[in-house]
Amino acid sequence: MSIDDDEIVQRISASFEKQGLMRTIGATLGSVRPGQVEIILTPHAGVSQQYGFVHGGALGTIADSAVGFSAMSLMPSDRGVLTTECNMNFLAPAEGDRIIARGKVVKTGRTLTFCQCELFAKRDDQEQLIALFTATLIAVDGRDGISD
Repeated sequence: MSIDDDEIVQRISASFEKQGLMRTIGATLGSVRPGQVEIILTPHAGVSQQYGFVHGGALGTIADSAVGFSAMSLMPSDRGVLTTECNMNFLAPAEGDRIIARGKVVKTGRTLTFCQCELFAKRDDQEQLIALFTATLIAVDGRDGISD
């Protein structure tokens, strides 16, 4: 099966727009390529923790979506994905002008896909690695990733 890049971008964009949580926290879709998806969050008070950094829950949210869409980008159009497990390691406080989650597929199989995400804080065109996220996702038949 071959899917062209425009079809992947349309599918991922449509599914992203259906995610209420992404709207709630103000996350936006960045670059989309087969097996790689970027999600961007501009820090604001609604996603902060008590010390003013972006809350780890918000970081996990964008990382999970970045790897999920990365995996979905390699699936046939009638299959979706669900996260079955994930792990996150925090390396530095999340502060900056933007937080960027770069998800990518590491290995895909018939049923399970293993992905990783690097999260960066960007300030003045400088990026600092702030967290690493890994996840295993399961393919789900009959789900195109877009519910009505």
